[in-house]
Amino acid sequence: MPPLPPPSELARHWDLDPGIVFLNHGSFGACPRPVLAAQQELRTVMEAEPVRFFVRELPGLVETARAELAAFVGADPEGLAFVTNATTGVNTALAALPLAAGDEVLVTDHGYPACRNAVEVASRRVGATLVEARLPYPLEGPEAVIETVLDRLTPRTRAAVLDHVTSPTGLVLPVAELAAELDARGLTLIVDGAHAPGMLDLELDALAAPFYTGNCHKWLCAPKGAGFLWVRKDWRLRTRPLVTSHGWSAPLHGRSRLLVEFDWTGTCDPTPWLTVPHAIDAVAGMVDGGWPEVRARNRRLALAGRSVLCQALGVAPPCPDELVASLAAVPLPDRGAVPDLPPSGIDPLQDRLYREHHVEVPVTRWGQPPSRTLRISAQLYNSLEQVRFLASVLPSAIG
Repeated sequence: MPPLPPPSELARHWDLDPGIVFLNHGSFGACPRPVLAAQQELRTVMEAEPVRFFVRELPGLVETARAELAAFVGADPEGLAFVTNATTGVNTALAALPLAAGDEVLVTDHGYPACRNAVEVASRRVGATLVEARLPYPLEGPEAVIETVLDRLTPRTRAAVLDHVTSPTGLVLPVAELAAELDARGLTLIVDGAHAPGMLDLELDALAAPFYTGNCHKWLCAPKGAGFLWVRKDWRLRTRPLVTSHGWSAPLHGRSRLLVEFDWTGTCDPTPWLTVPHAIDAVAGMVDGGWPEVRARNRRLALAGRSVLCQALGVAPPCPDELVASLAAVPLPDRGAVPDLPPSGIDPLQDRLYREHHVEVPVTRWGQPPSRTLRISAQLYNSLEQVRFLASVLPSAIG
């Protein structure tokens, strides 16, 4: 096997295994060394005197972290609650919906499976129905997304759960236009923005969707366990955490019930939330130009990498450049039936690329009949040489 290609010079900030070509930041993220160090400092303080930390210091620390995250995503901090991850955020928003028998909740076939499961369970519980909008793919542009979603609305539609950036295909969906269209019809939109913080320039107050949830452990590079749920003002009184704890009956002291309840749902390690400001500053400081250049650099690499892979596979790009940010997916050539998944759930091609070529990159399947795509992530530690290496081994790995 030829030598593995080098990552970018910025890989020095991460503890990634040098023996793996890691092109899968999108699945779980990767936390830089300075951010992990900041988290460890907070944990040391927490364990030095737990009562002082949790009772006397934590409320103020959470408020500071919330304010900095809210400024980063363009949100009113009074509506921003920390949660563990975006899946928790989607479940929480669904629990706030007044669904009834006969209602419909709309999703797309590009949605994240865990959140689709959450919609299915919430719907079945009351006799409502999950309805799927099948987006055309390859996709000509955002107008096709809007048209397909709106065409699936019926008089029974009450809500929609839509991704800002789709997980299997890396599409940046036109959520601003969809939010306006759904709001005009009196429908509730839950935006699954798992990938968006750090990937896209967010202005959640301007977007004005009833619910928006995102992960901080992915493109923002905070520790695992840092996510948020933003709730529009008219939904805050009826939105409750999934776990009822002391906040349900605690005095407000001038604070909102939303934040009092979400800030304490029981003893846990809150350092992922508190480390978010450190992640914002650390990643911004890695390149001249801060976060705008981080986003632009990652997008340039994703587009360049997609071009390399499409050429190697002899396929056309599945969507216009405007729908690509830091994730890029390419359809795999149809060479017969899609193989069954093994018990691990890992596609055989993904496993082969890892075992034989030391490349970590996801191969996903979705839709009916199932289609397969290969998705690359572009983060500051990645290089175009890594994608070129993948392109060089991919045709033979497909077989």
